[in-house]
Amino acid sequence: MGDIEQRQQGAEDGAIVRVVSRIATVPALEWDACARGADSRGNAARPDNPFISHAFLHALEESGSATRATGWLPQHLVLEDAAGGISACMPCYLKSHSYGEYVFDHAWADAYERAGGSYYPKLQAAVPFTPVTGQRLLVRDGPDRAEREALLLQAAATLAERLEASSLHVTFPTLEEWELAGSLGFLQRNDQQFHWRNEGYQSFEDFLAALASRKRKSIRGERKRAIEGGVEIEWVTGAGLTEAHWDAFFAFYMDTGSRKWGSPYLTRTFFSLIGETMRDEILLVLAKHADRIIAGALNFIGGDALYGRYWGALEEHPCLHFEVCYYQAIDFAIAHELARVEAGAQGAHKLARGYLPVKTYSAHWIRDPALRRAIADYLKRERAAVAHEIALLGEESPYRRTE
Repeated sequence: MGDIEQRQQGAEDGAIVRVVSRIATVPALEWDACARGADSRGNAARPDNPFISHAFLHALEESGSATRATGWLPQHLVLEDAAGGISACMPCYLKSHSYGEYVFDHAWADAYERAGGSYYPKLQAAVPFTPVTGQRLLVRDGPDRAEREALLLQAAATLAERLEASSLHVTFPTLEEWELAGSLGFLQRNDQQFHWRNEGYQSFEDFLAALASRKRKSIRGERKRAIEGGVEIEWVTGAGLTEAHWDAFFAFYMDTGSRKWGSPYLTRTFFSLIGETMRDEILLVLAKHADRIIAGALNFIGGDALYGRYWGALEEHPCLHFEVCYYQAIDFAIAHELARVEAGAQGAHKLARGYLPVKTYSAHWIRDPALRRAIADYLKRERAAVAHEIALLGEESPYRRTE
């Protein structure tokens, strides 16, 4: 599908919401200015959240990871003013399946198909394969910011109708975007992840001191067992990243992906592209044994957070997963004064290692009124269940009680 121009009622005079099928057609500086804003000199800066940056989304498309062939047809929304400048963007994809989203609607699709409906295609406002909360309504700062955010949501729903999609799903938006979507009639959904928060720790031992003694002892034991037998840990970032590192990591990624997902989503080219364009925002934590890289975790460095994404290993070592993915991430965040570590989707085992439950959000526009009513009823009960589970998990916090 080529680009589509769509005028939206209520937009500023002459403004157009354009649908583009390749992010490469959007200037990177313009996209990133919407994703973060501009500095005092008016120059666009890279977004604090690396996943909504032009570089990350472009790498997904150019590598063949998120394309029509993989069931992720880009349909990005771009709000242009009368002079052709871009004041807002929204990453969107027309989907022919529900894989790679981490907000599971397979049961909705199955039920609708059994009732005689067609759930696919659907429209997804998201970052492919990335369960990380961040802006989905990328809007330059200004007095009419809220109006432009609402305009993007309304334009996305209109696009879903024009494409005869069953639904529009905005996954992992910010709380503020979730609330805005709810006010516009979108159905609201919650889930949870586990994040580590930096309470001004000066060292890993400082963090351990905040834990109950039993948890402190357990973590020390796990860290010791992880490096027994001569395992060494290395951080690689920036100019230190080489194609040899990506070759090694891709082997880990493929092994883990094949076992967990059946078909890994990302191509080898994707890792080379982000290594070229995002190297300063990448941290590879590598484990070596007998001068051989045996395991690794890929992290992205944001403005105030470290985001853990993928992990894999070619050798089995006790507790190595915990060391490479969780404890090294905490070490890095403390050393670089980052506010938190987001270690990916789900995983209650993270709780004992200092990662606490955090609510995540999604918003859903459903075209069929009957399907919408059924999902709305389900989500009401699911939101209550998620809130209850987060409360119960909070009572199992590994941190010392202060009362």
